[in-house]
Amino acid sequence: MIRGSIVALVTPMRSDETIDWECLDALVEWHIANGTQGIVPVGTTGESPTVTPKEHCEIIRAVVELTDARVPVIAGTGANSTREAIEFTASAKDSGADACLLVTPYYNRPTQRGLFLHYQAIAKAVDIPQILYNVPGRTAVDLLPATVRQLADIEQIRGIKEATGSLERAAEIRALCGDRIDIFSGDDATSCELMLQGGQGTISVTANVAPAAVAAMAEAAVAGDRASAEALNEPLLGLHEQLFLEANPIPVKWALAQMGRIPEGIRLPLTALSEDHQQPVLSAMLTAGISS
Repeated sequence: MIRGSIVALVTPMRSDETIDWECLDALVEWHIANGTQGIVPVGTTGESPTVTPKEHCEIIRAVVELTDARVPVIAGTGANSTREAIEFTASAKDSGADACLLVTPYYNRPTQRGLFLHYQAIAKAVDIPQILYNVPGRTAVDLLPATVRQLADIEQIRGIKEATGSLERAAEIRALCGDRIDIFSGDDATSCELMLQGGQGTISVTANVAPAAVAAMAEAAVAGDRASAEALNEPLLGLHEQLFLEANPIPVKWALAQMGRIPEGIRLPLTALSEDHQQPVLSAMLTAGISS
């Protein structure tokens, strides 16, 4: 499976909220040139809640074509409807995605049994490697380690993006599942330590603005080189924090716009980064060696 730095890719948009396909192409090329080892289109950072179903599938197809098998593409295909998640996952497979990332069903708050049956149904319906995605701070449902242990027995389920920020949670999953499931950090602030403790990679927001630095840090961390990983992570600590001053992807899209990588477009109900938060983000960028 995939290792190292996997970017949770933004979806570039113009001021009128339309998708900027040329910028998307340029972002993919930039990431590949800077060592990013995997790309996740249309996850939370890619504004999956507000792109249309047609756009969702088109973005995945475009990123698959742009990467041209140079790096793996893990398509964001989760939904709070099991049937919709199956449709998105089948479409991603047809487009040539290497794997799919499936967020827990949000808002409707299923039970642990409901979560198990949801993921089991998707795995039965679509034969493609699947990565669970647990982010209870956004979804209002927590995929518990005992349920992950059950899901790890399903052949198509290969990993989990654990975004609680709890190293103890990751350790519990590892103890229950062993090598049956890969663990990816979904929390930039704790990603270095999670990888040093045996995680296989990070699905990173910070990698959007510092792809080479996050790739180097992840490579060292996955290899177990603590001294190098921590030294490489030190300049990134401010970004790990300040890129979440407002709901993701508000700060990271603003930062990329300051870098000239994308236009300033973001789709409602998300809005541009407030002026009060702009200087902290700029300062974190400077500390990481990124100029606006």
